[in-house]
Amino acid sequence: MALSAASVLALSTGCGGGDDAIDDARDRGNSFPPAKNANDDFTSGTTGDSSNTSGLERNEVRVTMEVPESVAPDGETTRRNLRIVEPDTVNVYRTDQSLRNLASVDTRSRTEDTGRTVIAFEDGLPLGPDVIIEATYGNTRLRALAADADRDVKVNPFSEYLVANALGAYTSGEFSRIMDCVNDTNSTLCLNKYVWSTLADQVHDFEINIPGNLGAQGALTLLEERGDFAGYVSSMADLALLGEDSSGKIEASSADYHSVFWGVELGQTFRESALSGSGQWGVRLAREETVTDQNGTGYVYPGLTLTSFDAFNIKVTSLASDIPYDRKTLAHRNDNAFFDRADWELNTHSSSPGAATLKDDIRLLAGRALFQSITGRGSSEIIGWTRNPYHLDAYAGGGTDQPDRVLSGYFTAGKAIELRSEGGELKRERTLEDHYLSVFELNLLREEGFDRQAVLDGKDYNVVYLTTRMGDENQPMVVESGVGNWQISGQNVTQTATTTTLRRDNTGTVTLAPGTRDASWVISERPSRVYDPNEGNVIVSNGRLNLDRNTASGLDEVPDIAIGASTPDGTLLGFNLDTNAIGDGLLVAAEQANVSPPTSGSYRLQGASLGMSQSSNRLAHFDNALLVIESASTARLEGRRLDVTHEVDAETVSVPQARVPEEISLTWNANNDGTAAFTGGTLTMGGFFTGDRDQFFLQLRDTDGDEEVIGLVMATRLPD
Repeated sequence: MALSAASVLALSTGCGGGDDAIDDARDRGNSFPPAKNANDDFTSGTTGDSSNTSGLERNEVRVTMEVPESVAPDGETTRRNLRIVEPDTVNVYRTDQSLRNLASVDTRSRTEDTGRTVIAFEDGLPLGPDVIIEATYGNTRLRALAADADRDVKVNPFSEYLVANALGAYTSGEFSRIMDCVNDTNSTLCLNKYVWSTLADQVHDFEINIPGNLGAQGALTLLEERGDFAGYVSSMADLALLGEDSSGKIEASSADYHSVFWGVELGQTFRESALSGSGQWGVRLAREETVTDQNGTGYVYPGLTLTSFDAFNIKVTSLASDIPYDRKTLAHRNDNAFFDRADWELNTHSSSPGAATLKDDIRLLAGRALFQSITGRGSSEIIGWTRNPYHLDAYAGGGTDQPDRVLSGYFTAGKAIELRSEGGELKRERTLEDHYLSVFELNLLREEGFDRQAVLDGKDYNVVYLTTRMGDENQPMVVESGVGNWQISGQNVTQTATTTTLRRDNTGTVTLAPGTRDASWVISERPSRVYDPNEGNVIVSNGRLNLDRNTASGLDEVPDIAIGASTPDGTLLGFNLDTNAIGDGLLVAAEQANVSPPTSGSYRLQGASLGMSQSSNRLAHFDNALLVIESASTARLEGRRLDVTHEVDAETVSVPQARVPEEISLTWNANNDGTAAFTGGTLTMGGFFTGDRDQFFLQLRDTDGDEEVIGLVMATRLPD
């Protein structure tokens, strides 16, 4: 029996609101509401690429050609400032990495009343990158992969970039390996054949506007200069090279995780006329959400579900997540006036369910598409939120059958778009914001029956944190990072920490200061309400935690310091800090290692740094960076990253730029308790490694000219 890409995805699980998000994620099927391919429609719970498969047979795809405005100024307007046109010609052919027309494909086609072309593949829908749909309009020729997850094929500059820069970059040997995977009919089917249908679909989720004065070639150059888009395509093309021997799976039927989520953003606001064009910092924190309707009250807790199964002898691992979040922003105008906003409506960061590859039992790899959301329904300001896809390369560790942690750092851009209600539908209006977001996501295994006292009491922990405080009248932007330790005795937490604080005052002046943040807190279990079909909502203890100043919070109370979670054995803790004194941020605590430090190994370094000078703000996301330990005292850093820069006086914010700084030679030292420090030139990274020596969590400090930089990074082991 043949199994199509659509069949595999139908086996994956999704997630949504209402009851506990993790349970809902596991139980709900992968379905997408129908959407029109119109210029201004906006629907929550879908990805950015509106699809239209109505009236299609199972072996058919619908083809829409979209060209830059300069090519067809009178064409039908669509999103990303493209124009829909009826192509002069549509051709389907087989190719390889040379991109030549090598052979015809057995198809038949028809033209719909709308002008769209529908193509039927007589031998079934293509799965691999070897079948191309080429469309021409005047002198413009654009190509797309025929393999597309939603069968709504867009032929435009985004699809052309994918064909030319992913498929066209392979060697003949690499292309042969890919096609061996696509054509694999053995009992252990090569799952990575489905990368292509995912990739072809997800490139159209990117909200990148093509300026009206650019032609097709100019659009391709613009996309190449977008570090996030180009990096995503490159990383997904590398993922397709993995063979069936690297497609592992989580052995348990499902694994549910609490998500500790923190995102820091830099962007540009156009919302108010007095601030239009100003740069804007932002921070996002995971939150609980209560949903009440005619059916009762449900509770959404930030969570991730991994589901695995063997279907027709295919090893499948599916991801789905739902993370409600709170947001705060600070606009920085060119006259050094600052405007903070903390009353954003609770929003949600949710991923479209889809298959992933577990490589060598420790790296979880996938292309992740994020759902759009809408806030302010029924109000005078309805806002639609778009989110670009990203390539997930997460560390899955702490157990071979069921990892107790899934740790990732990733970058995603997006827009806030004003929406107008018309005839029961929401239509796109002007762009209110462009924002660029670096995310930490610590997913810690949920286990009912968690006993805080049994797994935490009497232990010592290494800790590192990073927070922002926005909106103070005298110091409107403050970034604080700390490194230290915890001692837990009963419910009492004693913290000792040294800090570095980066401040911008109300005149725009930037200063840096050392300090300490010693504290005594109370740690307690934070029960969850989980839906039971026989008993309704039941209260369970499953690994969530509170941090308070003096007295433990009650069931529905907001703790003084933070909400967090623990792995079942208490070896790793994560918290979303939320206080006026410390700020909004992320704290990570790991049980002190009590092992000798590693003397070799390669680690993927992911994380964020925030830089400020008198004239600029900068957000850097470490993307595909590499920390290599060469000996007990030497290491090196290959610091590949994405930079977003706000030039204050000019009121400009750059799109994400890929940077490849020179390799940095580091000296480092570490102790058996897990504490570690790296130094090279002006760069220092201090923090700790975990007991299995597979993870480092580090505060980052650097000085680059007149810019001061503070950040938080995690380095997780790569396969040998």
